[in-house]
Amino acid sequence: MYDEIYLVDDEDLVNAVNAIHFRKLGLEHKLKSFTNPELALDDLRFRNNPHKRTLILLDINMPEMTGFEFLEFMELEGFPKTNEVLMVTASENQEDKTRAETYFTYVKGFITKPLRTKELEAYLQVSFVAHE
Repeated sequence: MYDEIYLVDDEDLVNAVNAIHFRKLGLEHKLKSFTNPELALDDLRFRNNPHKRTLILLDINMPEMTGFEFLEFMELEGFPKTNEVLMVTASENQEDKTRAETYFTYVKGFITKPLRTKELEAYLQVSFVAHE
């Protein structure tokens, strides 16, 4: 299971709705929410234990920094592989999925907006089993 869960989306409402889904799964105590991806990156950079197993729900289209730029920083700075990213997007753009595959070290999947509890729960169960 994840030690921390980061919600990174430029819209407060999206993060609030996503937090509700995690609350339904009993994981609200693990959440950190960011509307500015640069602040989320800083928080990840300066944690006491950078190797905590962390799930990052990362929006692709944000004004300050795109999800791909965020991933690029993770890669350039050598973030630990214990940081796992689910790309969150409203689009079904195949180009985005192909581009995300180049960041295979971190990107573990795609979830479409709006997030659904069952879809999230299914991912968490698969992820948990894979890391047992």
